[in-house]
Amino acid sequence: MVAVRNVDLLILGMGAAAELAAIYAHDALPDLNILIASKALKGKGGCSRMVQGGFNVVLNPEDSHEKHLMDTLKGGQYVNDQDLAKQLVEEATPTVKELETVCGCFFDRYPDGRIHQKPFAGQSFDRTVHKGDLTGIEIISRTTEQIFKRRIPVLEETRAVELLLDASGETVTGALLYDMRRDEFLAVQAAATLVATGGGPTQYRFHAPGPEKSADGIAMLYRAGARMRDMEMIQFHPTGLIIPGSVVAGALLEEGLRGAGAFLYNGAGERYMQRYAPDVAERATRDVVSRSSYMEIMAGRACSEGGVHIEAAHMGAEFVLSNFPGMAERCAQFGYDLARGRVPVSPAAHFFMGGAWIDTECRASLHKLFVAGEDAGGVHGANRLGGNGIGESCVYGRLAGKSLARFLRNDRSIKETAPGLIDALTARLREPLARPGGRNPLEVRHDIQETNWTQVGVVRNKDDLEAALSTFDSLRHDVEHATVAPSRACNMIYNVWLDTRSMIDVSIMAATSALLRDETRGAHTRLDFPKQRDDYGLFNTFLRRGPDGKPVTEKKPVQFKHKSLEDCRQWKK
Repeated sequence: MVAVRNVDLLILGMGAAAELAAIYAHDALPDLNILIASKALKGKGGCSRMVQGGFNVVLNPEDSHEKHLMDTLKGGQYVNDQDLAKQLVEEATPTVKELETVCGCFFDRYPDGRIHQKPFAGQSFDRTVHKGDLTGIEIISRTTEQIFKRRIPVLEETRAVELLLDASGETVTGALLYDMRRDEFLAVQAAATLVATGGGPTQYRFHAPGPEKSADGIAMLYRAGARMRDMEMIQFHPTGLIIPGSVVAGALLEEGLRGAGAFLYNGAGERYMQRYAPDVAERATRDVVSRSSYMEIMAGRACSEGGVHIEAAHMGAEFVLSNFPGMAERCAQFGYDLARGRVPVSPAAHFFMGGAWIDTECRASLHKLFVAGEDAGGVHGANRLGGNGIGESCVYGRLAGKSLARFLRNDRSIKETAPGLIDALTARLREPLARPGGRNPLEVRHDIQETNWTQVGVVRNKDDLEAALSTFDSLRHDVEHATVAPSRACNMIYNVWLDTRSMIDVSIMAATSALLRDETRGAHTRLDFPKQRDDYGLFNTFLRRGPDGKPVTEKKPVQFKHKSLEDCRQWKK
């Protein structure tokens, strides 16, 4: 029998979006019964904590929200949800100030006391706020302290595995959780549920997010029937460390390094970005640099380690060590000297631009369901600018908290979960523990990652995408019929199996959406359609899970509500 717990607000995740939502909801309604479920330990997991570079925000009188918006739309290649993009840039300014005044963050300063802002790729102004190159640790450390201060309860090492629905299937009633320490399920029913688990495209061979990430939130949203968007748009960060044999292969050397003047070289010693983006070279947007690096590697011009090299030594060892201490230390751990030599890097899967459809109140398509951070889509369009990721998490966490407080001020009723649903889900999730003869989830995960890397990766084509979908059908069968040895606590292989359930769902969504877009745009590159086609491609892809479990898709034209196509095309960074 699964224990059931009722709360006013259930928050899934504990990154910046989740923590700020909890803080702002609590401060608006201090009597609110809030519960946070975190897959990791408090303040120790997730992608927000891993942010190195910084937070894009308009603070300087010579900058403007207009410029930041145009940079964001240009970077997103015009297919952003303009309401969300406008909200991001306008709300970033009060959000970063309140990170300091409400949460206690302290960002780097100019000598006169103003918050320091540094250059980032794709920006028309130096607007990136940071704490050295360890910005995420500063934000998460301080926001976690505020969670403690408000005594908001947290279930650590407790992952969400499914959203719960009422009998109609149109209202979310909470979530089924899995306590990884105790090997126990818990059903939490709530008047409102926020999904803010973070994305993390770890379904690729090289990936930047930490090993606990597996796109659980995006997969749960899809399985629950939420409307999803732009799932073909997966960002590959251009500079993931090549670390042979290591589970952290793909760990990032962040945007600020190239923004400060680091160079990229192919195996022949050529600064190849001068060919692909002569005006901005290494400071081109992530999609351009990743695609260029990949093309150099595929053309046989890789360095001896199999990727390309990044070099910062020409800026001076003292400058590199004082401005990028976290990156320098990370490189040194693996025998690389960032301050004095060249370091091998490769594009690494980094970020979902797609996710659940939301409105400006963070409401998703199902009743009583809210989404914030990387689990939501639309803000970034076809490519996210460096510094807009932690910005989105903080901005929409803050906004979600306020929106949830408004919602719960008027309605704290908990709808009844569909009869038998909790027991049926739990029984299904226990099946691998009693099944003989299935595949090991570690092998299945490897096959998912290799299929995505070779066929749904940096560069795509129709034949590969169709082959990938066929392979994913087979791998879904392997996931559903896998075998896991029973263990009463901390069953690592069982958690890998739960990861593969999420990975296969997001893989199918990405490949299906990629087949719908017969062009190259932003992070989506099609070798068989190498041109960006504005006469054709100004649409967003949407999908839902159909009755047969497969995606039902549609395309809808981009709404140019605030800036016209011509405005976007003419904008020069």
